[in-house]
Amino acid sequence: MLDPLLLRQHLPDTAARLRDLRGFDLPVERLESLEAERKQIQVRTQELQNLRNTRSKAIGQAKAKGEDVAPLMAEVAGLGDELKASEARLDAIRGELDAVALGVPNLPDPSVPVGADESQNVEQHRWGTPRAFDFEVKDHVELGARHGWLDGDTAAKLSGARFTVLRGQLARLHRALAQFMLDLHANAHGYEETNVPVIVNADSLFGTGQLPKFEEDMFATQLGDSRRYLISTSEISLTNIVRDSIVDDERLPLRMTAHSLCFRSEAGSGGRDVRGMIRQHQFEKVELVSIARPAESDDEHERMTRSAEVVLEQLGLPYRRMLLCSGDMGFSARKTYDLEVWLPSQQTYREISSCSNCGDFQARRMQARWRNPATGKPEPVHTLNGSGTAVGRALIAVMENYQQADGSIVVPEVLRAYMGGADRIA
Repeated sequence: MLDPLLLRQHLPDTAARLRDLRGFDLPVERLESLEAERKQIQVRTQELQNLRNTRSKAIGQAKAKGEDVAPLMAEVAGLGDELKASEARLDAIRGELDAVALGVPNLPDPSVPVGADESQNVEQHRWGTPRAFDFEVKDHVELGARHGWLDGDTAAKLSGARFTVLRGQLARLHRALAQFMLDLHANAHGYEETNVPVIVNADSLFGTGQLPKFEEDMFATQLGDSRRYLISTSEISLTNIVRDSIVDDERLPLRMTAHSLCFRSEAGSGGRDVRGMIRQHQFEKVELVSIARPAESDDEHERMTRSAEVVLEQLGLPYRRMLLCSGDMGFSARKTYDLEVWLPSQQTYREISSCSNCGDFQARRMQARWRNPATGKPEPVHTLNGSGTAVGRALIAVMENYQQADGSIVVPEVLRAYMGGADRIA
């Protein structure tokens, strides 16, 4: 959520920035009308509260003197009815203002390039050289079809389209990737390994910005009157750990990592990447989350992105870092780097990690704060999240980049200890 002062005191400028940078149209006239009414009713509500208190005190004094208090009591009753109606309208206006504010995306950092879509993202650097093959390259679906290691048909029988069954050595390689990533981030990068729920309540999704705007992207469960949601990323669970709390300064930056199942409906993405494991309803990620002091969040963003890059470098996978333009960033982000890994079968780079600095946007929604030692007052923290990395897409990249002419797959050296010493799967 944006700082409310931007919508109250700087509405025209904020609306112009959202339109030019995000392509988002803020309902300015509606906000101005609601804000004017809010001020008017708030003043009247305070007047009525003061009048009621004054008249109630007068009743007590009149009773002590033995005077007739009936007229005063009738006046207080009338004030009470008007006050109740005024308070109800004030709550309704605040609810409307909050509903608008919850649908407004974050404003981009000044360092973010202005653009409408991914074609205007800016490449920062590349690492590694794509391998030159002397045989016809197979994609991950063809490679996984041998021995039934990657089985979409059985998954479709069990659950429907966009699910996958992994078997044998390919399933073990998938598990090895997740274990390697967790160990690297916990032991080398200083993130605390955390195991979190994959089913969360609506408050958690409001906190990180998935609700109310993106409910169609979520899978939901219903048990009686209780509605809960399957997480689309463990960023949701990890970040909400600090919801409705004041974090001690000495705990910052608070760095956490988690390996979890993730679920996305992929609403509106029909026809895109439906083959294999590129775009699944159920997948796994190793997530990175940082809760940081505002002055340190930019440096923390660079550190987080570098942690994800090290994963790809140790796996020996060529990649590039992209700085997303203003029109391609996620709803809650103020600055995002995407890491894209080379896929030989597509002869292009595909996203495998997205690392975002959300500033105080999520913290305001969650009421997540820290006590600033300089002021002694609670202030919003900054929240950051990134994939460290997507396990399924890392599996795809390893399969395709390390494939051999006979269809076997060389196991990257850093994974062999997790594979019982095996140097290839065949």
